[in-house]
Amino acid sequence: MTRRTLMGTLAVAAAAQAQKTPKEWKPKLGVLGPFTEANVEFARQEGFTNMILGASPHSELDATTITDEKIEHVKATLAKNQMHVSALQLAQNHISPDATQRTKENNYFLKAIELAGKLGVPYIGTCSGKDTQKSFQGQVDEIVRVYNDKYFAACEKNHVKILWEPWPGGPNLATSPVGFETLFKGFGTSPYVGLQYDPSHLVWQMMDPIQTAREFVDKIYDVHLKDTEIRWDVLRRGGINPVNRAQWWAYRLPGLGSINWSEFFSVLQRVGYTGAMSIEHEDALYGEDHPGPDFGEDYKTGFKMGHRYLRQYVPD
Repeated sequence: MTRRTLMGTLAVAAAAQAQKTPKEWKPKLGVLGPFTEANVEFARQEGFTNMILGASPHSELDATTITDEKIEHVKATLAKNQMHVSALQLAQNHISPDATQRTKENNYFLKAIELAGKLGVPYIGTCSGKDTQKSFQGQVDEIVRVYNDKYFAACEKNHVKILWEPWPGGPNLATSPVGFETLFKGFGTSPYVGLQYDPSHLVWQMMDPIQTAREFVDKIYDVHLKDTEIRWDVLRRGGINPVNRAQWWAYRLPGLGSINWSEFFSVLQRVGYTGAMSIEHEDALYGEDHPGPDFGEDYKTGFKMGHRYLRQYVPD
């Protein structure tokens, strides 16, 4: 073997080894909750690097009443704690059948887009909107029209995307693969819409959260980490509408429900997802009904437990 051949062989082997060397997966882990100094400080102390902040009317970040002084205070608090914010969270019915209510909802959401821009927050998690007086396709067409007319100019100006969380409890069509597919088809190549993916909502609707994530992974820009426990013993005796209203499903902290988190995270890893993933704590066993706005001690314990579980997949 000549020296040139040997060096070439070694170079090929080194390149192959470099390709095999795995990169540590480092998306931002965070929590969802209201803005307070105490909550931001807790998130930092616990080792989280991201938050999703509630911005509904009458919240700490009410877009109609917040002042420039308060905005600067929020930004300073986040900077002090080196805390990234991936999204503001608010549920709006963008196509309410009541004209007065729709105007109110649209105007508030427009202010929320502007608030996100001032805070440097790239996404707003919301519902798609819903009007049961119209057909499914009629609702989709109206959602597309309203977003284009009311929101997208502000989205462009403020560098904000609108993301749908698949929450079936709100005014929302974006709750399933059928809903996702039809909405994205309606919006075509628009860069201003995507998914704030929460696998827990698919589970209790008896859909596959892993396969759905695979199918729409290119539209996932933000993630809620929440699990769902299915009580099959209760479900098999009473069905999905039990006569005694027995609880056959419940939201849980990650790792305490039915989701295969290793499979879910593998879907995100394969496409190089490096965005944020934030625990949405709705686990009644750990202070879900906490008094606010500061996180209660039981509620904090829930976040800590969730973080402990998630470290096996996303190390600090």
